Amino acid sequence: MAGISAKDVMELRGRTGAGMMDCKKALAATGGDMDKAIDFLREKGLAAAAKKQSRIAAEGIVASYLCKKRNIGVLVEVNCETDFVAKTDEFVEMCRTIAKQIVLSDPADVDALLAAPVEGSAETVGDLLTAKIAKIGEKMAIRRFARYAAGEGLVDSYIHMGGKVGVLVEAAGLPGSEEVLDVLHDVALQIAAASPVAPEYVSRDQVKADHLEHEKEILIAQARNEGKPENIIEKMVTGRINKFYQEVCLLEQPFVKDGDVSVAKMLEQKAKGLKILRFTRYKMGEGLEKKVSDLAAEVAEQAAMKK
Repeated sequence: MAGISAKDVMELRGRTGAGMMDCKKALAATGGDMDKAIDFLREKGLAAAAKKQSRIAAEGIVASYLCKKRNIGVLVEVNCETDFVAKTDEFVEMCRTIAKQIVLSDPADVDALLAAPVEGSAETVGDLLTAKIAKIGEKMAIRRFARYAAGEGLVDSYIHMGGKVGVLVEAAGLPGSEEVLDVLHDVALQIAAASPVAPEYVSRDQVKADHLEHEKEILIAQARNEGKPENIIEKMVTGRINKFYQEVCLLEQPFVKDGDVSVAKMLEQKAKGLKILRFTRYKMGEGLEKKVSDLAAEVAEQAAMKK
């Protein structure tokens, strides 16, 4: 097991739910490659549904902003150092200001956003961020954003758990009546709150060929490891692929407010003709590594600096 750290074992366990020793063996068998170790555990039937998300680590929030016509919307993640700052009204309001500026200026990327002037002010978004950093005393950064301009369509957003998860969704086909907007908001809620697997695609025709092929390979290996005869493996895999579609495709998921119907069925019943075109889902801090605070070391460092 040399070269396999306890940290890697714990991460793999957190992402798969497999036992500690199984995680150690999987990492050893795959040379420490986390994604291959997940596949190894799934093939052995030791991980029913691996969590493919990266480590959730940084602090901050995901914020959104919608224009009055509800045809342009923005989702933005802004990071800071502590959860305490992330929950303050000042930080939240700054994030909303940044989101609104993305709606107004349509920047190409984060650098362009930082150079954009804030509405009604002589300062840029970068100036605003720098001033808040100086005032609050924490490092802050705009990490990523998504902007949808739907034209004659509709855009809605949903912020879950105080900014821990945010969703932006675009639809077309029906005018923006109150009833239709309520249904679209339920779709955004579905994407934010779906558990245990968040959707990755709107419908099965959007599933990438390499993603589907990879899943089939995993399921075939699973069936063989279960000792199933080759002549029934294909039928088993077909059934399990349908379950895979139900997990990763928004329209095939059980509706979060009524598990007896799918999202597609809910749309047909409540807003027939409304077509979901695309969505973005941000989980705050996804893929960023949190700084682990060692209070004793910080105190000692500060004491040394004062000498």
